Amino acid sequence: MKLLLVVVIFAAVTYLAIRWMQDRGFGGEQMPRRPSRPKPPTRPVAPDDDESFLRDLEWQRRQQERRQHKNPPDQPDT
Repeated sequence: MKLLLVVVIFAAVTYLAIRWMQDRGFGGEQMPRRPSRPKPPTRPVAPDDDESFLRDLEWQRRQQERRQHKNPPDQPDT
């Protein structure tokens, strides 16, 4: 039982030492890490996902409606 514990501790220390050497490089300088998962985009991917874009569209639509109500088209005399 004690031998198994010693083997597990030795394996963990060896793993950490090798990992540290890979990260630091053998010359002591920092080595680039392995590529990780791609990071999710920090901004909306499409315009319809962008809240400010949708808010501006709604504002423009309301402005257009107000202009149409203020200046109705000329109606023919009957």
